[in-house]
Amino acid sequence: MIGLIDTHIHFDDDRFDHDRESVYNKAISAGVKAMVIPATTQNRWDKVFSLAAQYKAIYPTAGLHPAYIAEHTDEHLSLLESQLQHPDCVAIGECGLDGFIKGLDYNKQQSFFSAQINLAAELQLPLIIHARNAVQDVTQALKSAGKHTTGVIHSYNGSLQQAQLLIDLGFRLSFGGAVTYDRATRLKSTIQALPLESIMVETDAPDQPVQSHGGERNEPACLTEVVATIAEIKNISAEEVAIASNSNACHLFNLPHLPEAAN
Repeated sequence: MIGLIDTHIHFDDDRFDHDRESVYNKAISAGVKAMVIPATTQNRWDKVFSLAAQYKAIYPTAGLHPAYIAEHTDEHLSLLESQLQHPDCVAIGECGLDGFIKGLDYNKQQSFFSAQINLAAELQLPLIIHARNAVQDVTQALKSAGKHTTGVIHSYNGSLQQAQLLIDLGFRLSFGGAVTYDRATRLKSTIQALPLESIMVETDAPDQPVQSHGGERNEPACLTEVVATIAEIKNISAEEVAIASNSNACHLFNLPHLPEAAN
């Protein structure tokens, strides 16, 4: 069985507090051999990095998520620069822009996103970007920064044309449970047209469950269904999808490469 990398999972979420060990073991048994955990607010960083110290398959990141922009302060940006220098940290994120949630200060979002882009360039770390209803603005912010950065747009749901612009900027796109739904026709068409070199897989657990578990808490073990769906869309084997996504994730986050045939 090919070992899988879940490139985006909020394993620190409180919804896992009562059975985290069992969820982790279930994921490992399902073939998920590594998980990248983005931190979203300053008060989550310690938990994320503690979990990484506890579970060998976990790789932590630190960032300031746009959905929680009201909580973020300038001091948090200073603390972030220090946190990002932790030897276990593999990326900056989750950061970005959110044009979906009503009432968020968009100017402040843009300011904090710009600051994190600058940190990514300075520290040579990849970005994990949230771009809900904001793909065009995220792309413009990356262009306007005028700095060489790399990263991933998580849970990508933009157009093929927008995807190509982001790929040209050096970014990859990750896909999760949304692609498994019958109604996701545009998203499936986009994935069909994308090169494997630009694709990664994720769960975003405990959110965004796959169709077969709609309405339930999502878990990293469900990553296999995401992989199988993308393989079906692209008319290739699940193994090919897994190997490509793993290679992209290992290159982007500087992770140790998984063996192609994991035990």
